[in-house]
Amino acid sequence: MRHLKKSWRLAGSAIVLCLFLYVFFSARACIRERKWLAQGPIGIHPVRVYDVNFAREFNDMNDVQLAVAQAIGIPPVANREDAETRKDKLVKLEDTATYVVDSLTHSIPYLIPSARDLLDDIGRVFQDSLQAKGLNPYKLVVTSVLRTEEDVAQLRKRNINASENSTHRYGTTFDLSYWRYVKIPELRGRPYEDVPPEYLRAVLSQVLKDFHDQGNRCYIKYEKKQNCFHITVR
Repeated sequence: MRHLKKSWRLAGSAIVLCLFLYVFFSARACIRERKWLAQGPIGIHPVRVYDVNFAREFNDMNDVQLAVAQAIGIPPVANREDAETRKDKLVKLEDTATYVVDSLTHSIPYLIPSARDLLDDIGRVFQDSLQAKGLNPYKLVVTSVLRTEEDVAQLRKRNINASENSTHRYGTTFDLSYWRYVKIPELRGRPYEDVPPEYLRAVLSQVLKDFHDQGNRCYIKYEKKQNCFHITVR
């Protein structure tokens, strides 16, 4: 009888241990699943979102971007009235099906045509990439565009680290938020499931890496404090 009780205790302990291990590894798998992003179709070639060193991957410094901005961009404009006289060399940004222009406080929504074309292509490929991965559609958010001399002066009053000779002065540069996106509503009016911003940032980084490395179309700096990708057309 004593041996039987001992056997039951051992069996009970084994069952409890198995249940504990099952719960532990299930919870661990759920946590890990939230951190993974499939680089190709979902479930194929997964790479952890947090393994990417964005600051290292996108580190084109200001002097490199400035050289090309000065070569292909417009001369700096004094103020918004001055910018209005440059419309022969600038195009105005409007919200599109793939991106929205943020409420700009220290810039105006103008770019040289090649920079606007680059932005349009990034937005289109970003949505194509989301669809290919089985992720719900989102629009990009443009947070900064052309800065006038007045904009730069005002910005430097608030942020002493702001560059006095920013590439934003030449109409060649725009910033894309990597934390904020605009969800596109489902066509029949039902809301899509939210996609974590970490996943959207990872997808956007893949798109930008392709433009940067394969097409030689742009320089990119990952701005950690401003939560944006700082992009200059080449």
